[in-house]
Amino acid sequence: MPDQTYRKAPESLRSDARENRERILAAAREAYALQGIDVPMAAIARRAKVGVATLYRRFPTRAALVSEAFSEQLAHCVALLDEGLNDPDPWHGFCSVVEQVCMMQATERGFTEAFLSQFPDHAGYAEGRRRAEEGLALLVRRAKDCGRLRQDFDVRDITLLMLANCGAGAGAGADAPAATRRLVAYLLQSFRAETAAPLPPPAPLGLDRIPA
Repeated sequence: MPDQTYRKAPESLRSDARENRERILAAAREAYALQGIDVPMAAIARRAKVGVATLYRRFPTRAALVSEAFSEQLAHCVALLDEGLNDPDPWHGFCSVVEQVCMMQATERGFTEAFLSQFPDHAGYAEGRRRAEEGLALLVRRAKDCGRLRQDFDVRDITLLMLANCGAGAGAGADAPAATRRLVAYLLQSFRAETAAPLPPPAPLGLDRIPA
């Protein structure tokens, strides 16, 4: 049976162990933002200024570390979808989710790759992905049904939007948040039903096509 040390609640750890844990998680998030989630565990240990043995004692696998490093972001992403679906104005709920998820993509570098990775031993991530896909489809359907979202909008266009946002963020560097706000504002205007004009068919893109 794998070591379950990493599953201990932070408050149950000694103060020095808790400090090491937080340093490891902060270092992991920094490293993932710079190099992606395939960065070696030893490199993260060096960045956190802890021994490799300490890192593995807390997080025995790369999947365990990645999952924990972005657990708050995953919970936030799911909460955004729930808020959007509970918005009495379906169009506002749709726009709010698109704006906030794209801003997370611009500011939480590494989270997108982590969210889309397949971690079969971490049911929370699989469940998060499932809820995201179902939630996005429902957001699109509600916004169409209220007559505000163009009828030829396809849920796969969300992937297209995020790919465009990914490119804008990579090219804009430190100005990525401003670039995201501008890009998303432009695109949301084009999604409105009252401005709709004929489009080519949607590209066959799923969420797994979005890079970090």
